[in-house]
Amino acid sequence: MQGAGKLKDIRILYPGCTLTTAPVVLCFSSPQYPAPFFPFFLTVAGRFATLLDRFAMTITIASDHAGFEFKRLILGFLSEKDIEYVDFGTNNNDSVDYPDYAIKVAESVSKGEMDRGILICGTGIGMSIVANKFHGVRAALCHNAETAEASRRHNDANILVLGGRILDEKAALSIVEIWLETEFDGGRHQKRLQKIKEIENPAVE
Repeated sequence: MQGAGKLKDIRILYPGCTLTTAPVVLCFSSPQYPAPFFPFFLTVAGRFATLLDRFAMTITIASDHAGFEFKRLILGFLSEKDIEYVDFGTNNNDSVDYPDYAIKVAESVSKGEMDRGILICGTGIGMSIVANKFHGVRAALCHNAETAEASRRHNDANILVLGGRILDEKAALSIVEIWLETEFDGGRHQKRLQKIKEIENPAVE
């Protein structure tokens, strides 16, 4: 879990302690204070682990001219939520070629340099085509809350693609928020993702 990295610093204060996280309970114990004398449990509402991941992740984002205004809106949203991001442009409404910007985001996610990415063009179709050419990238074009949630829960999408000429501002921000907060379900969906990985990495006979 990405967010766990921020929690492990507690070991500096309590050497030798163990720290485990679960979706609902955080459990802390130390050899100096063995259970049951000094374990304590913090019951947290909702998706505690999800929130940790969100605060820890770094987002990379880019758009072409058709998605520029939406990109500015989303950057403001990310700043308000204290989510780190890297903006690969474009930086104005002048006409540009969407592959140039999709490549930057998809490459950074593919190489593991960034946790997730967001791309915006006119319809989202062009950006999706480019991004999904990159190894390990699962770019999902989302039009509403349902597709945003499903893309994370079922497909573990690591790049969100939006259509700047398709959505209104309220819908776009709602999609971004849901997409960032939703975790991958794993389970039967992991088996399906493994089959996609096998396409990317065919067995050598």
